[in-house]
Amino acid sequence: MAKIASVLFVQLMIIFLSLYQKTLAIEITTYNILKLGANPNGKGDSTNSLSKAWSLACESKNPSIIYVPKGSFLIKHLNFKGPCRNKGITFRVDGTLVAPTNYNDIGDANYWLLFEWADGVSINGGTLDGRGAALWACKKNGKNCPSGVTTLAFSNSKNVAINGLTSRNSQMFHIVINGCENVKLQEVNVLASGNSPNTDGIHVQLSKGVSILQSKISTGDDCVSIGPGTTNLLIEKVHCGPGHGISIGSLGKDFDEAGVQNVTVKNVTLSNTQNGLRIKTWAKPSKGFVRNILFQHAIMTNVENPIVIDQNYCPSNKNCPGQVSGVKISDVTYHDIQGTSATGIAVKFDCSKASPCQGIKLESVHLKYKNQPARASCLNAAGTTVGPIEPSSCLS
Repeated sequence: MAKIASVLFVQLMIIFLSLYQKTLAIEITTYNILKLGANPNGKGDSTNSLSKAWSLACESKNPSIIYVPKGSFLIKHLNFKGPCRNKGITFRVDGTLVAPTNYNDIGDANYWLLFEWADGVSINGGTLDGRGAALWACKKNGKNCPSGVTTLAFSNSKNVAINGLTSRNSQMFHIVINGCENVKLQEVNVLASGNSPNTDGIHVQLSKGVSILQSKISTGDDCVSIGPGTTNLLIEKVHCGPGHGISIGSLGKDFDEAGVQNVTVKNVTLSNTQNGLRIKTWAKPSKGFVRNILFQHAIMTNVENPIVIDQNYCPSNKNCPGQVSGVKISDVTYHDIQGTSATGIAVKFDCSKASPCQGIKLESVHLKYKNQPARASCLNAAGTTVGPIEPSSCLS
């Protein structure tokens, strides 16, 4: 028996060593876009070089690195399509990708850089320059302009990590996460003028398990916008300003619309923004909902609407005058919200008379207006308070 056991042990060790050696033999191939013909002067078109790097990495069975060295690389519209043969493609970016100077070159493409059906993609470092200022000016002057493109989008993807990326001067939205699962954005910097139109920093919709951490967003629209079908979203240690704040919505534009639930926003700062922590729904019938939301540990500095629920959103009074929102809002907690309001009404709950807000909870809220007591305004809003509340609660 001892001899048999010894033989079995030796056989198992041989199998183990064989597997170990195979593991060590797995090579990570690096595809340097310079070696694939990219031009680092920001003028020569490097689109094909980056596209070729993706094709090689995606077709490989082993994990791969796509390397963008220092320099400026002109990239036109690119669609990085999966699924790939491996689940470990990393973009290591030391340089800057720049959009074409003429916005008409990509202005109707919807997306500048689009990832679809990706699994296990990481982006580390680098800068994306959307060169959007000329398009913003075109729109401001009322000229015939293209709608513009989102700088970076992930659609129907999972296990995505974006770390240390800077997005500046996007034509439209900077980063969009759509139909994705398990996405982590960390130390992301978004930079655009405070008057740049529709330049949301990070937009999430139809996705679950998304985290936005330790990031700084300065833009002309929502710093973070949360669309239909978002669940299990964490926003933590994010600074917003200038911009329109952190917004759930707008929701309820469509009748059959997925709800938003299990969202946590904590340890955030907002400075000189149009809104602070906002929930916004269209004033029209909808099956949508917002529930189980936690806003915690937020510091406001000169924010126009620090806490706001607006269920009467009807831009230009089109398609919704005289209607009321059907989106049901419930179980929303505001805990430890401090700072200063730029307007006299620091807390505003303008809820739907068809679906009144339920389960609103205010705990340790301290908001002032020009060193004076601020005011609160409530319509169709029910809830409770815990501890000292300033301004005084108007919840029923």
